Amino acid sequence: MVTTIKESKSDKLFLVLNYVYLLIALVVVLYPLVYIVSASVSSPKYVSSGEMWLFPKGLTFDGYRLVFENPKIWLGYRNTIVYTLIGTLLNLAVTLPAAYALSRSDFVGRHFFMGMFLVTMFFSGGLVPTYLMVKNLGLINTVGALILPVSASVWNIIVARTFFQSTIPKELQEAAHVDGCTNLRLFLRIVLPLSAPIVAVMALFYGVGHWNSYFPALIYLNDDTKYPLQMVLRQILVLQEMSAETTGAAISGDIAQAMANKAEIASLVKYAVIIVSTLPVIVVYPFLQRYFVQGVMIGSVKG
Repeated sequence: MVTTIKESKSDKLFLVLNYVYLLIALVVVLYPLVYIVSASVSSPKYVSSGEMWLFPKGLTFDGYRLVFENPKIWLGYRNTIVYTLIGTLLNLAVTLPAAYALSRSDFVGRHFFMGMFLVTMFFSGGLVPTYLMVKNLGLINTVGALILPVSASVWNIIVARTFFQSTIPKELQEAAHVDGCTNLRLFLRIVLPLSAPIVAVMALFYGVGHWNSYFPALIYLNDDTKYPLQMVLRQILVLQEMSAETTGAAISGDIAQAMANKAEIASLVKYAVIIVSTLPVIVVYPFLQRYFVQGVMIGSVKG
């Protein structure tokens, strides 16, 4: 016999308020995405005038055509993919072994090293010392300047360490050692295969960070052929602002019209590049979602 619990008026009111809150949150999150997609296929004059505020108006795909015909954007896309892959692999190669070592109770000095790591979360040298260090290492205008200074995140090491502590039984390690398994083989053959959730979470965290990064490229790169996609997008945004300012100045005739057309083209490309640059992350995330939820919950709540 199934018994049902009757909800009180306060419970029903609480449920309704929850739905209202979630609906508002959905609108707040979803509207910018819908607006950008609509703006990327709308006429720039409707976007700049505010007539297009939700659905496309003056449908045009010229923005995407200009994106796919622009060699700088494709070059930036290639550079970003390379930087993201290399950077993420390096991050995982540094973070996971460090987190596993710190999770081992038989690791002598782990509290000291953990304390030293924590200090870096609150105190850092700043931009100028970091730039001087990168310059002295001869990394200016190289891929190393973008990935080596951010090869590990202390917060991610802490999350991964907590995951290993709460998920990998100590008895499993002892049994492996009894069978003659070395620490390196234990980590590669046993621990990593059992840690797919945290590996996926770390890969997603680091990968998205590298994909969206542009400030290190702005500081350390001076060759535009090495610019990542986000730097190319920044150049487009700056170009649009400069064009808009120049168009608004006291110029007349054909020059004003030419600058206005240039600003419209920049606006078209801007929204199209935003869609193109975020699409890979949106496509990858659903495949990692179940690992993402599981890994974050275990790594940040337990232990």
